[in-house]
Amino acid sequence: MHIEREGPLAWLVFDHRERRNAVSLEMWQSIPSLAAEMDADPEVRVVLLRGAGEEAFVSGADISQFEAARTGANAAQSYEETTGRAFAALGAISKPVVAAIHGFCIGGGMAIALTADLRIAADDARLAIPAARLGLGYHASGVEALVRLVGPSIAKEIFFSARRFRAEEALARGLVNEVVPKASLEAHVRELANGIAANAPLTLRSMKLVARELDAPESKRDVAAMRASIAACFESEDYREGVRAFLEKRNPKFQGR
Repeated sequence: MHIEREGPLAWLVFDHRERRNAVSLEMWQSIPSLAAEMDADPEVRVVLLRGAGEEAFVSGADISQFEAARTGANAAQSYEETTGRAFAALGAISKPVVAAIHGFCIGGGMAIALTADLRIAADDARLAIPAARLGLGYHASGVEALVRLVGPSIAKEIFFSARRFRAEEALARGLVNEVVPKASLEAHVRELANGIAANAPLTLRSMKLVARELDAPESKRDVAAMRASIAACFESEDYREGVRAFLEKRNPKFQGR
């Protein structure tokens, strides 16, 4: 795994091409530090997730390691804790996260895609969660994320059938935001991300925080954090710049402060 920086964009690349970008234990372990690095970098305004090569976004966890690393209750628990930390780290990124999905997006790959705020799929994408064909228990946070995105009935269809959904089927079920031709996926996602990056970072951060809190039960929402993030926008230099730019009929130049 590695990060590719491109102006205000940072691409987190899953690069395990010989196994269609299946995520090895070592890759899972590296995700939290890479996610924290991108989140802490003030030059990065949008994080993008993609798979290397032409075959896959992420074809799942590396099954070749399961017998050694995921057999037995203790080993399975340790493995789940490792993947759980990876998903939590991606989900905790305070900046917009966009997944560019092409080819296979299977199992753990779906769980990774679900940590993104937006999912753009190429027309060759195939999405599935084949846990029922492997006999394994799926991480509760992944089930929760899927249910929140598409609802319990569609989530059950995905799990019960364990089949691969074509890109247009995934779009119809709300799994992805948009489907584009594979040849234009990277350029399309780049254009989308640069448009997002041009907007006020504090507003984007506040929106992401508020949306996350509103997704929690009302009794567990951090109302103070929501109010603080909104107030920070109005107190920022970017707010004053945005108003001036509007009145002067020009594009604003936001600094994230």
